[in-house]
Amino acid sequence: QYGIVLDAGSSHTAMFVYKWPADKENDTGVVSEHSMCDVEGPGISSYSSNPPAAGKSLEHCLNQALRDVPREKHAGTPLYLGATAGMRLLSIANIQASNAVLSAVMATLKSYPFNFRGAKILSGEEEGVFGWVTANYLLENFIKRGWLGEWIQPKKRTLGAMDFGGASTQITFETGDTIEDPKNEVMLKLYGQPYKVYTHSFLCYGRDQVLKRLLSKLLQAESYQASITNPCWPTGYQRDLSLSSVYDSPCTEKERPSLPLNTTVTMAGTGNGNLCALYVGKLFDFTTCSFSRCSFDGIFQPDVSGNFIAFSAFFYTVDFIQTVMERPVHLPSDLRDAAETICATRWEELLRKAPKMEKRLPDYCATSTFVYLLTTKGYKFNNRSFPNIAFQKKAGETSIGWALGYMLNLTNMIPAEKPASHKSMLYNYWVILILLFVVTTLTALVTAVYLLRRSKSSAI
Repeated sequence: QYGIVLDAGSSHTAMFVYKWPADKENDTGVVSEHSMCDVEGPGISSYSSNPPAAGKSLEHCLNQALRDVPREKHAGTPLYLGATAGMRLLSIANIQASNAVLSAVMATLKSYPFNFRGAKILSGEEEGVFGWVTANYLLENFIKRGWLGEWIQPKKRTLGAMDFGGASTQITFETGDTIEDPKNEVMLKLYGQPYKVYTHSFLCYGRDQVLKRLLSKLLQAESYQASITNPCWPTGYQRDLSLSSVYDSPCTEKERPSLPLNTTVTMAGTGNGNLCALYVGKLFDFTTCSFSRCSFDGIFQPDVSGNFIAFSAFFYTVDFIQTVMERPVHLPSDLRDAAETICATRWEELLRKAPKMEKRLPDYCATSTFVYLLTTKGYKFNNRSFPNIAFQKKAGETSIGWALGYMLNLTNMIPAEKPASHKSMLYNYWVILILLFVVTTLTALVTAVYLLRRSKSSAI
């Protein structure tokens, strides 16, 4: 059987086609990624002034799904669309535009022969929890088949999940601590096992919104002059920046100047890592906390514990450091030093190292610095706990993100109760094979003893 989920993120949309054996609806570890497709163009929230174009943008990938899913399975294949922080921001800024975009997208999805089951904007908490479910499901941390075909509840702990998208970032992990803010507590029952999970989603802390907020701080600091320096851009890089491109978001509107938004300033990079870290640090509020402990912005967070998996832009940032900059990332100091090295590298040198990444290249100094401050000063990972973070894009051949967890939940493929402990057919075959092995071995031993005695008696 097949299922399709469209992950409508803030910067782009991705379509995932999942498959699983039709006779194992409630099995585990059997759902895998059959194919995926990146929708060309920006995220659907970018079409607020032209909603029909949002629907049209999905057609190329939906046409691919028509080919990827066998024709006779089309009608029975569930199709979902989940929109995340980009649409959450649009619904804050303009609810009518947000509704119009969702309506246009739904009209397109309904026109395909799949079993369309709805399009909705996920809450930040849903995004965090479904990402956590996906990671732990794929790594068989909830339940798995034993070699005799029986169900086994692994003794290992679940893995924490950290997602870093275009407009928000999420942290989700199982904890034994008291969760002081009920908004951050989610109780789950999966395969008969209860899980107390802490989750929080920080809106405006996704990569693209962090960069806008950072530019706003820099513009403010230099009073919106015609020429401004940016310590987070590499030396040798400069570009003209219109104020509208910075202040077109609810994340920056509180800092919007009284100047006309069509004003343009010239910004030039100075590649100063220490100064960049100072400005990136201003994006967090570490001063207010009405709980026993907080991450930042007054949000309660218990101490991080156990292993974590960090995906999306966490993975891309660390992968850039390891592959392009050829630096290891084992400890927080490695991340800090790598960020400083990127910041100090001239634009021409960065271009030489990664010519195909020109569009995002100027921002790796800022994003690396942000990831360092978020994980260490924000989430409080230290020399002992930081090495427990695996920066990964996939588990096996399946992408990690909220999409699979969302589909598993909506199709009830993860039961709350533990599956009946019946043995599968596989188990019966194993029993027969073991009995045959025992009988054969005993027969061979009896025969060997008989022959040995016979040869001894004939020798006498």
